[in-house]
This record gives sequence, C-alpha cells and structure tokens, in this order.
Amino acid sequence: MDIILLERIEKLGTIGDVVTVKDGYARNFLLPQKKALRANEANKKVFEANRERLEKENAEKRTEAEKLGEKVAGAEVVLIRAASNAGQLYGSVNVRDMVAGLNEQGHDIDKKQVIMGAPIKTIGMHDVTVALHPEVHVTVKANVARSDDEAELQSQGVDVLAQLFEDEQREIEEAAADTRIDNDGLEPGEIPSELFEDGVSTPEGTTETEALVEATDPKTDEDAAE
Repeated sequence: MDIILLERIEKLGTIGDVVTVKDGYARNFLLPQKKALRANEANKKVFEANRERLEKENAEKRTEAEKLGEKVAGAEVVLIRAASNAGQLYGSVNVRDMVAGLNEQGHDIDKKQVIMGAPIKTIGMHDVTVALHPEVHVTVKANVARSDDEAELQSQGVDVLAQLFEDEQREIEEAAADTRIDNDGLEPGEIPSELFEDGVSTPEGTTETEALVEATDPKTDEDAAE
C-alpha cells in the first residue's frame, strides 16, 4: 500500500514522503495511529494544502521533546528483584516497570514511548530507549539488582555478575585446596603416612611404598625359602 507519512518513521522516511508498505502494517498501525494517510489523489491534495501547518506542528513537538529529553536522558531506575546466584531473575523487568520508575522520578513518560525489545532477565545495568518524539530518542538506565548495596555498586561501574563468577571460582579453588593432600617433604615413591593402616611400620632403609607392599602381600613359606 502507498501511504503519505505524517511524521518521521524510522527506516521509512520523514513527513510528506510517499512510501510503500505492507497492507497489514498500514491498516493495523500507521493509519489508526494517524502516522500516515493513504496515498490517493484526494489525500495528496489535502496534505499539500496542510503541509506548512503540519511541518510547523511537528517542529514544535520536536522542540518540546528535546527539552524533555535533556531532563530524562541518563536517568537511572533502580529495580530490586530476586535472582539466582548466577544473576538470573526469578521473573523479569518489563516496560511497565520502567514507566513506573520514571514516573516516580517526575518524568512524564508512557509505555508507548519505552522501547525495550525484550524483558530484562538478568541483574546488571541495562540501556533502555525512550522515544519522546519520532526524531528524539534518549537512553535511560535500568539498574536491576538483588539489593540496594548491589545497585549502588553497579551505579559505580562494578560488574556484579563478573564479581559473582569470580567469587564462585575462588570458592571452588579454596574447596579443592582444603581437600588436597599435602605431599611436601616426601621422597619419590613414598606414600603419605595418612594412607597407611594401623600397624604398618616402615623399617629402616625401606621406603613406605615397599613396606606397604610387603604388609599387604605376605610371602608364602616357599617364597621365603627362595
């Protein structure tokens, strides 16, 4: 379907452009939202007659959006959520959560202006786009954490997820070290005394390994005779 754009649409064009789009996109979104007109002769004449007024109104709205953008850009919304030790949320953070957080900070934003792509499902600092006008987009931060302390660390630039991984690796290494047998001071072929059963001794001039073999493999009389 051929349409006349009444505002800038990303990847399509700007106000006054005549473009071709899929019928469903036009009928279900662009036309109902008054973002475009069907590009027939009657509408073309109507648009041209009102072009100057439409462009002036668009410029005024863009200026207002730019002023609001200066206040909203860089805003940080802290969202405390339950999550696993790996940082995976038990749930998610969505558009509604971001709108509520921005509204609490005094920013007049509605859910149609927040662009997330997909819900947030991990702790961390996430960029979220706010479209204040077709030509004015700003970025705000979603600071998703398990506690206020974590949120503060993330605000300071600390990668909490990376820190969690490092802590987990350190715990694994420490646990392995605790169970490792200390073999310091043993000669080659010797076995730590902890592994000997009660009653096994090490005769002078015999290594512990040899003593262990003799104790666990008794000779027969015939062997002894030899």
